Formats: sequence, C-alpha cells, structure tokens
Amino acid sequence: VQLQASGGGLVQAGGSLRLSCAVSGTVFRMNDMAWYRQAPGKQRELVARFTDSGNTEYADSAKGRFTIERDNTKNTVYLQMNSLKPEDTAIYSCHGTRLGKPYWGQGTLVTVSS
Repeated sequence: VQLQASGGGLVQAGGSLRLSCAVSGTVFRMNDMAWYRQAPGKQRELVARFTDSGNTEYADSAKGRFTIERDNTKNTVYLQMNSLKPEDTAIYSCHGTRLGKPYWGQGTLVTVSS
C-alpha cells in the first residue's frame, strides 16, 4: 500500500490549495484517512480526518477553512484549503490504516507567504 500526496506549493495569504492523497496497492478502502501537518520546529498535528462513522473532524485552526473529502472511485482523499494563512505553512502528510496497519504519504510542502 502506498499513499502519494501532492498539490502543495507556494501561495499568498488568502489563497487556496487542494491537496490530493492517492492510495495505491490495495483495492480495499483505507480506514482512518486523515491529513496531518508539521511546521518547522513544531510537532506534527492532526489537521482533518474521517471518523469511523464517516463523519469529519477538524483541528480548531482548520475549521471553516479546510475541507477533507474522499473520492472512493479514485481511491483518493483531498484537503481543500481556503483562506490560507502564513501559519498554515508546513509539510502536509496523509495517513490511513489498512487492517490496523498505519501508512503515511511522503508529504507535500505548503508555503503561505504574507
């Protein structure tokens, strides 16, 4: 199983980006799909995730600005990020589990300039 994150880049404050996490190597649905981020000098933190019931949860910093979505036909999870702020600058990684085993994507860098 591989998770391939993409879509990062440089954007001005107030702009938007859409991150993608493509899952390959399995035809089965991944569980616990989530996006995390790690800013320079800080610990990795959860940004958004799907709960076991299929609902979504967001970090307080992401509420109202970010949306996690999934397209099961493409085996891809997205993170739509709007109204970006300089403090959103970080490496964003996707995470999922399959049969209880965790998998991580390689991360994609998001840089928000002021």
